[in-house]
Amino acid sequence: MPRVIRSIEIKARAGAVWRWLASQEALRRWISPNIDIDLRVGGAYRFLGPDNKTWVSGTVLEFEPERSLILSWLEEGSGWQQPARLVITLAPIAAGTRVTLIHDGFEGIGRSDWLETVQDYERGADLHRVLDHLADLVNAA
Repeated sequence: MPRVIRSIEIKARAGAVWRWLASQEALRRWISPNIDIDLRVGGAYRFLGPDNKTWVSGTVLEFEPERSLILSWLEEGSGWQQPARLVITLAPIAAGTRVTLIHDGFEGIGRSDWLETVQDYERGADLHRVLDHLADLVNAA
């Protein structure tokens, strides 16, 4: 199924990268300055997307220190019947940590134009470059 995948290699151990996923304050620095999130499995979150128009909300599906953060992902007011997912994984590599961000599950959102939504997310991933923001924070620490 179609997924939007972006990945970056950061020259730091997974623990140093994880600290930027492990708290609401840290996530506010690179995901969204107004994210409100309960970082435990089943915890709710909500934030204004990077387009400054779309509110995104959902729940924490997985929170595995130094490995992954997985969220259900629902664009409020966009006609989605079911959420998609945002998957962020950390994997140790020789040079540090590979961080991968995946948006998937679009085929299940309940919209007939879901393939257009995938294309929108592809463009948004290239425009907003959130993994570059994360790398900048890790490298500055």
